[in-house]
Amino acid sequence: MGLKQIAIWMSRMAHSRGFGIQSPTDYAFVRYVINEHWPYYQYDSLPTANWETLHLARLYFRLSNWRQPSVIVVPKPMDDNDLRTTYLKAGCYKATLQSESPTIELMLQPLVGNYRQQLLDSLNRVDDQSVVIVEHLYEDWAFWHSLVADPRAIITFDLYYCGIILFDKKRTKQHYKINF
Repeated sequence: MGLKQIAIWMSRMAHSRGFGIQSPTDYAFVRYVINEHWPYYQYDSLPTANWETLHLARLYFRLSNWRQPSVIVVPKPMDDNDLRTTYLKAGCYKATLQSESPTIELMLQPLVGNYRQQLLDSLNRVDDQSVVIVEHLYEDWAFWHSLVADPRAIITFDLYYCGIILFDKKRTKQHYKINF
């Protein structure tokens, strides 16, 4: 972990490990999916990388394992050999990677290419169980805030390195800043 990561962690220290989250469901999601520190069964057999990339890849593994999607939507430039998609697939072996899907179960969207239009189009294909991951949300802070404000996005998590959007319409709209 470098100085930048330490500074980010220190600035978000008050948002560690689910502090201040009143919803039991959201608290459990933060504690046991987002900030789970115990090693998962596949970590040793998967490739490694620098701290930030590995930290995100392991989060994607846990999200895939938690959601158990049949289809993971990733943009076209990514392929099966990308570290992020390797971890997403390892979290759920039954899942296939596709660049398009009629419904969104789990979607990873880095802020590259025509990401604005891709994300806005995908919001029309979500249901209550959908999970959308937006990578590097601070590269387009205004767009991230527009996604948080979107009425379809019910629960949002700002992890600095990425954002997670959940769409369960039975829940109350909420935004969390998490120290990840």
